[in-house]
Amino acid sequence: MNTATTSIPDQKKVGMVSLGCPKALVDSERILTRLRADGYAMSPDYAGADVVLVNTCGFLDSAKEESLQAIGEAIAENGRVIVTGCMGEEADVIRAAHPSVLAITGAHQYEQVVEAVHEHAPPSQGPFVDLIPQPDVKLTPRHYSYLKISEGCNHSCAFCIIPDLRGKLASRRVDAVLREAEKLVAAGTKELLVISQDTSAYGVDIRHEERDWKVHPVRAHMTDLARELGQLDIGGGTPPWVRLHYVYPYPHVDAVIPLMAEGLLTPYLDIPFQHASPSVLRAMKRPANEAKVLERLKSWRTICPDIAIRSSFVVGFPGETEEDFQYLLNWLEEAQLDRVGAFRFEPVEGAQANALPNPVPEEVKEERYARVMDLTARISAEKLAAKVGRTLSVIIDEVGEPDEDGDIGATGRSQADAPEIDGAVYLRSVRSDLLQGDIVQVYVEDSDEHDLFGVIA
Repeated sequence: MNTATTSIPDQKKVGMVSLGCPKALVDSERILTRLRADGYAMSPDYAGADVVLVNTCGFLDSAKEESLQAIGEAIAENGRVIVTGCMGEEADVIRAAHPSVLAITGAHQYEQVVEAVHEHAPPSQGPFVDLIPQPDVKLTPRHYSYLKISEGCNHSCAFCIIPDLRGKLASRRVDAVLREAEKLVAAGTKELLVISQDTSAYGVDIRHEERDWKVHPVRAHMTDLARELGQLDIGGGTPPWVRLHYVYPYPHVDAVIPLMAEGLLTPYLDIPFQHASPSVLRAMKRPANEAKVLERLKSWRTICPDIAIRSSFVVGFPGETEEDFQYLLNWLEEAQLDRVGAFRFEPVEGAQANALPNPVPEEVKEERYARVMDLTARISAEKLAAKVGRTLSVIIDEVGEPDEDGDIGATGRSQADAPEIDGAVYLRSVRSDLLQGDIVQVYVEDSDEHDLFGVIA
């Protein structure tokens, strides 16, 4: 007697190219998680993918050009490409450059992306899909995770089109954020990187509504959220590293500094100052009071001496004079920020700044960029040199292979270093059982302009 058998069809595979900021990376994770729940597998390369998703960045013209190049590469290597992300708002530009793309959707339009994949690469497993729930897709290493708490922004800065791309502020429920954080920690995350367009404004749009969490109510507010995240446990009663990004220096930011001093929150703030000159800040339509910020920085360092402040600045904004730029240099000298990134001003299609008079010549932008980077590199070198001889907590990002002498090196980060954007701590002669994600105590032996070098204490 012959018994008919039915074979399970191969899973359709999706490739992903994710460009831009960590917020876009979280969008990519959510899209891939949805697709995997629908029976798709992930392809690590173009050749094995039935369709390729390109999550684009559309913030600057240079980012748009990079996005168009990535789309072109995906088309050349695979041919079946779906575009999503911030540049998806400019579908006509994308189709003009690459008319063969299968579909285009905008930023965080998860449903539309999934529908496009279903249409152009229908899931093939039908009723034979494994019923065991799959874990969420992570595009970062297991030991750190981005935690997005809101979308959009209520500011109207002259150089920025983010509200046009991602809309007004839309905060997530605080219990949903905490539930996601708890789940990430249970899965092995030891460092939570809190991200949004404006972390300080979290909950403003929903009037800081309360939700029950565990045995008490919690407000949708940055301070309350930070305090609760500091109650999570990565083992042995130790809280995860909780790092706050994109923090506008509103007055209530002062309230998170004591949490850092208590060890509930990583002593690190990423604050997008963008400039210091009052006239440039007014032209940028930025909410700021640079003199008061310097006073607050001193106060924060009194409360939490180890706090690290990172920021980014735009040079060459329309109308920026040499006096404005010198004001910025003097401000940076006094502020003594730990980590600084600088960007030459780029016109962005649709931004108010494009209409401003007195554009700064490109050669002047380059010269000012070089000067600000020289200054901040010197400040960084001095601040890192002061850490030589200290013992710091370091999270391990990568463990190397033994060299010809059997010595093993490793790369990690201190609490003053966020992944991808800040410096590193390079370790020598580590033990063979050291693992990625371990948090160890490191004696700092040396430093340079951006990094530390040491050995496990």
